[in-house]
Amino acid sequence: MISTVPEVIFKTRVRDESIGGDNPFRWQDVSTDDIFKGKKIVVLALPGAFTPTCSSKHLPGFVDKYQDLLDQGVDEVYCLSVNDAFVMFQWGKHLGITNVKMLPDGNGEFTRAMGMLVKKDNLGFGSRSWRYSMIVDDKKILKIFSEPGQVDNCPDDPFTVSGADTLLDYLQQNK
Repeated sequence: MISTVPEVIFKTRVRDESIGGDNPFRWQDVSTDDIFKGKKIVVLALPGAFTPTCSSKHLPGFVDKYQDLLDQGVDEVYCLSVNDAFVMFQWGKHLGITNVKMLPDGNGEFTRAMGMLVKKDNLGFGSRSWRYSMIVDDKKILKIFSEPGQVDNCPDDPFTVSGADTLLDYLQQNK
């Protein structure tokens, strides 16, 4: 298991009113340092935007516990998926997400370097992230809550240990 977050560049889109029109966004490269250096970050990583467990349980749990996480000294909460920036933006918009930051790992580079990239060909998804959450302090991974049974083409979608309650409990017990 790795002890620090991988060095990657995330391809993101940010709102830029100077562009105008129906799509006022521009590309912005965001590095691992931009997200994690000098900060305490929670990451929830999941198989896909708009998918049932991700949309109804995993991400909403972190949205609901967002302030509680900040109260434990967390600076930001990021939702990471092997989806492109357009999909992550639309998913966040669809769910009304305003506090958790959506982080596209479109090429799966971060996920692969974390050892969490799995095939989901059995569902027609291609390569995706295994479901997990983690606490990172200044790029150092303090704790990972990875769902058991990580395997390519997993026949089910485990969601037992990577939720917001587990992570929040850990933070409260390890102040």
